[in-house]
Amino acid sequence: MPQIEVLLVEHIDNLGSEGDVVKVRPGFSRNFLLPRGKAVPLNHANKKRLDALKVSRAARESEDLQKAQEIANKLADTTIAVAVKTGAGGKLFGSVTANQILEKLEEKGFKLDKRHFTKFKPVKELGQIPVSISLNKEVSVEIKLEVVSENPIEEAE
Repeated sequence: MPQIEVLLVEHIDNLGSEGDVVKVRPGFSRNFLLPRGKAVPLNHANKKRLDALKVSRAARESEDLQKAQEIANKLADTTIAVAVKTGAGGKLFGSVTANQILEKLEEKGFKLDKRHFTKFKPVKELGQIPVSISLNKEVSVEIKLEVVSENPIEEAE
């Protein structure tokens, strides 16, 4: 299948960042990238824009990295407690999911989304568990998740 080269003007997930020259299918460029101004056709005149785009990309990436480091510093010593229903012997009904952790983080003033939990598996046990949050390619932070029982734990028979 033929592909054409375009110069990206802004960051597009799973494709590239501003200043990247990428090969895409003609329909994708004709119907999505070019009409929305997200890319320009690669020709001699547009190659001159490449340097300016790379400068803006570097500025954006350094700003994103700085913001991620600020959030990581605030999150570093954060502990979140989630109360769950338990049965006999402290066995959980269900599990603690990333959405529940996000709700608790929102209550504390952090705006994150599910894509920051890259290696998260639902928690199915009581206790204190470290949870890794990836804020950037280079910045990740670990918070403490404390899973506690809503009701008193009854011994299993």
